[in-house]
Amino acid sequence: MSKEIKSKTVPRLRFPEFKDEGTWTKITLIDTADKKVKWSFTGGPFGSNLKASDYVASGIRVIQLQNIGDANFINDYKIFTSEVKAEELLSCNIYPGDIIMSKMGDPVGRACLIPNIHWRYVMCSDGIRLVVDERHFSKYFVYTTINSNQFRSLVEKAATGSTRKRIGLDDLKNLPVLVPRNREEQQKIASCLSSLDEYITAESQKLEALKTHKKGLMQQLFPAEGERVPMLRFTEFKDSGEWEKKTMLDLAINGFSNGVFNDPKKVGYGYKLINVLDMYLDVPVDENKLSSVGIDESEFLRNKVEFGDIFFTRSSLVAAGIAQSNIYLGQSINLTFDGHLIRLRPNTEIVNPLFLHYLLKTESIRSQLIAKGKTGTMTTIGQSDIATTISIVPKLPEQQKIASCLSSLDDLITAQTEKLDALKVHKKGLMQGLFPSNL
Repeated sequence: MSKEIKSKTVPRLRFPEFKDEGTWTKITLIDTADKKVKWSFTGGPFGSNLKASDYVASGIRVIQLQNIGDANFINDYKIFTSEVKAEELLSCNIYPGDIIMSKMGDPVGRACLIPNIHWRYVMCSDGIRLVVDERHFSKYFVYTTINSNQFRSLVEKAATGSTRKRIGLDDLKNLPVLVPRNREEQQKIASCLSSLDEYITAESQKLEALKTHKKGLMQQLFPAEGERVPMLRFTEFKDSGEWEKKTMLDLAINGFSNGVFNDPKKVGYGYKLINVLDMYLDVPVDENKLSSVGIDESEFLRNKVEFGDIFFTRSSLVAAGIAQSNIYLGQSINLTFDGHLIRLRPNTEIVNPLFLHYLLKTESIRSQLIAKGKTGTMTTIGQSDIATTISIVPKLPEQQKIASCLSSLDDLITAQTEKLDALKVHKKGLMQGLFPSNL
């Protein structure tokens, strides 16, 4: 065996006790299936065999494509079918601990483990069940191999379709995989990665807990719809009386303005553009992540962005997407905003910009804005719609206290998000070292 071939069948990182175990063995994915279990490698039912008319309020849960996450089970999108139908589709049943892969989606061939929430499930048509032969293979090793970059690249090459990739059962089962000859080495790799996965899961739960805490805190720090006093108030403001009713126009300087449209024919003058996608971020707009645009200098000067400016989306395919907002808290002097956005520049003598940013995320404001949407090809909202939206605000000192509280919580959420992202990058790098390079 040449050195080049051997280097591809031996991982770059190896536990000391397996240094002399030699090259990994090349098999196919179907070889990992337990032949003693009926339907150990099988796909979901044809679409005509499980229709919307087969769904019921409760019974045997159907695993949909949306439930199959990239190395995680997404416990949303819950639908059920009857036990009678589940028995009829017995070959498409799947159980806790089994591996399920996707025939299509992004990415195609992704896999997750079936959770122990129900004692059995029925797969959707685009699911593939794999029951690993655990006498010869570590299940978690096989599961991790399926989600590795090396195997994922093979799936992508075998998949068909230009818009949305799809892979068939026969193509998938015949894809090659490399496994250590010694099952104990498989288990060692599996244990290492599963420990890291448990840590990532724990940190993910911390992040979700912080987001849930923020959501609950906002519901208490801002008055409920129809109320003038919040449920929760800082001690120093308990006797400050009711919040005042204001329109968004009352809180703005010089009304509202629309942005500019990028001209691809122009080279640009080093200006950067805040766009629609920035309105859907959980963090304030970051100028370091914006692209340069080509616009006239006169257009830039008319629509120059300043610290504390707030922006809204003007249109959306769905009503809930209109008037999504975000705030700019940077110091760039060469920043403008997209023509699909509306700007509100807060009057800082009346309202704290960061407080207004959080206020715009509350249900009382969102429900008003969504109700004002005009439906056509797309749902749209105009400056006058936002301007007449009613808000309830306290005096500036209380606004500042609320803004500081929520901003501090956002800092914790950002730090936790960055920690989680770093762990995921670490896992990806570790997997690249623990598995041989592409076949």
